Amino acid sequence: MAMRFLVLGAGALGGYFGGRLAAAGADVTFLVRPRRAATLAERGLVVDSPLGDLRLKVRTVTAETLAGRFDTIVLTAKAYDLDAAIAAIGPAVGPDSVILPLLNGIAHLDRLDAAFGAAAVLGGAAYIGATLTESGIIRHLTRSAALVCGERGGAAGERARAIAAAFAAAGVEAAASAAILSEMWEKFVMITALAGMTCLMRGSVGEIMATADGESLMLAFIEECERVAAASGHPPRADRRAQYRRLLCERGSDFSASMRRDLEAGARTEADAILGDMLRRARALGIAAPLLTAAFCHLDVHERRLQRA
Repeated sequence: MAMRFLVLGAGALGGYFGGRLAAAGADVTFLVRPRRAATLAERGLVVDSPLGDLRLKVRTVTAETLAGRFDTIVLTAKAYDLDAAIAAIGPAVGPDSVILPLLNGIAHLDRLDAAFGAAAVLGGAAYIGATLTESGIIRHLTRSAALVCGERGGAAGERARAIAAAFAAAGVEAAASAAILSEMWEKFVMITALAGMTCLMRGSVGEIMATADGESLMLAFIEECERVAAASGHPPRADRRAQYRRLLCERGSDFSASMRRDLEAGARTEADAILGDMLRRARALGIAAPLLTAAFCHLDVHERRLQRA
């Protein structure tokens, strides 16, 4: 029997990965807000991507019209919308449903476990550079898009393998991992350093590398985060450490965090769930993290200013 997917959100992440599934003929429904539902009904789901553009009609529901249970629920909410997302997907979660969160960081796992039980929640990570434009078009900014999922108990698991196979059949680079928590921590380290440095310096990786101290500061930021990961029982693996060092220290690169785009647009960011969470873990472990502290303070000023507006 075909797997029924519910994708929470049709923004950059959910729209891209859910759109690939839908284009391949999978049974996909997008749970979206009324305004996004109206845009999708009028124009369809539009993805501009170097891996192939998409223009397709998709099935949508809102929180008010959601009915029935789904086999796999792909969660792509922003961290600050997690409580609302949990409430929204609740009616779709049955006794055999699987929730695949593709949020950044790891703090969301505890909240999802509390809401739905740990057995229902896989670990997952997505690797893509994409943005949702004001006109509702998803722009894929890189030549890669991948995701990984797995059971958090230390095995890939049949459920994760089935989900990864469905995405792979849709042309997505997808895999089931027997070390998903390590994968998530490695991405947590990378995304925290990328967001922290590009937001603190208000520049791309290449712009930072062009300065006299940019590379040394980037490496120091990475090492602060790596110490937290190692002390938490998830030291990054040597090949991944080398991989994200190359990525974050590439001269001439226009790579930047989506958090920087949000910051410079005057929008809300995921600073607390990413940098704030990493910093709290560092302090609880007695690990000095001066660059992380400065970067989070910088973003916290921005968030507090938004709250006063």
